[in-house]
Amino acid sequence: MFVNVIGAGLAGCEAAFQIAERNIRVRLFEMKPHKMTPAHKSRDFCELICSNSLKAARVESAAGLLKEEMRRMDSLLMQCADKCTVPAGGALAVDRDIFSAMVTERIKTHPMIEVIEDEVKEIPHDAVTVIATGPLTSDTLAEKITGLCGGGLHFFDAAAPIVTAESIDMENAFTASRYDKGGDDAYINCPMNKDEYEAFHKELVNAERAPRHDVDVMNPKVYEGCMPVEILAQRGLDTLRFGPMKPVGLKDPKTGHRPWAVVQLRTENSEKTMYNLVGFQTNLRFPEQKRVFGMIPALRNAEYVRYGVMHRNTFLDSPRVLNADYSLKSDSNIFFAGQMTGVEGYMESASSGLIAGINAALKVKDEKPFILPKETMTGALAAYISDSTVEDFQPMGANLGILPALSEHIRDKKLRAAAYAERALKALDDIICDR
Repeated sequence: MFVNVIGAGLAGCEAAFQIAERNIRVRLFEMKPHKMTPAHKSRDFCELICSNSLKAARVESAAGLLKEEMRRMDSLLMQCADKCTVPAGGALAVDRDIFSAMVTERIKTHPMIEVIEDEVKEIPHDAVTVIATGPLTSDTLAEKITGLCGGGLHFFDAAAPIVTAESIDMENAFTASRYDKGGDDAYINCPMNKDEYEAFHKELVNAERAPRHDVDVMNPKVYEGCMPVEILAQRGLDTLRFGPMKPVGLKDPKTGHRPWAVVQLRTENSEKTMYNLVGFQTNLRFPEQKRVFGMIPALRNAEYVRYGVMHRNTFLDSPRVLNADYSLKSDSNIFFAGQMTGVEGYMESASSGLIAGINAALKVKDEKPFILPKETMTGALAAYISDSTVEDFQPMGANLGILPALSEHIRDKKLRAAAYAERALKALDDIICDR
């Protein structure tokens, strides 16, 4: 008795762990390191591509609530993430290399998991199977999935550049978190005055972009949360100042005033030797990134560990093909997990792997599916991706808007968020206690 899991990303590793913890053997297939995608560089599992931030830490937020739910369901990824955090203000960010290595070690040493380093080109039907191949599924397998599910969708995803700490000009930068939350060393802030910002904006809008080789290159669907910074800049002169370059909650100690615009840098590792440009996902050519981002005073001499990249991202028309337990409507022995299901974000992907893994194990044991109530963030995400009334399906990250309304209206946003969190965790605890 065993379960196949295809893909050792966040969703695949979480699914494999949940199945194995239920005393069922797992065959985990991963094509790395024999075949790498354009976006992946590490041999380890659970490689974080876009950012090292797992979003807000506080439970009274959508992202924080999701992570707390996962902790209470014994998530492997949350166990590892909590052990390798780096300063990030109010967010939970991790040293991405330590995180990946830790997850890889836990998976490879689990007595119930067999790792098979090989590319899967056919969907196996010899056992219950969880497909968690992510947004960069190989073309061969993607064709098989498309045929199995009757079609697919795709959009583009982008990653931000990473620079070395020693190359940041701290004479033109300062450390602080917005409104002094999360410590004064969580971010390095790179301020710009009005003239500097407007000159930067002009060059950014007109900079040369890298070509995208894809069938929908003329009309890509780009997830708003990963919109390239140059595309955002096209929307207007002040768009960035109200987005990734917003200066609110920050005061430059040299002037005593709020800057005109700010680029925030967040630490990538526990040694604080690398920083990523927050919100600066980009598809500019590498020389253009160095030239244009070099107009930011603190980054004039920046050394790039990784330039920003843009890549294809594939997801299913899940409301038509998936159930709330992440099983395929046309074949209940096949489960999907991760971004391919239309959940958007690292922990959202991992949460889908957690639920898909639990349900794959229950399928083997011929027990009823584990479906969380919609009052939980995990359950609300599963309900959204399987809601057949959703017509124009787009990826969805954790947010309070997908939760059922509270029984009473609470005007204060913080109190309302706290009430959502309290209700969700009580509902989760109740269902866990009943099992």
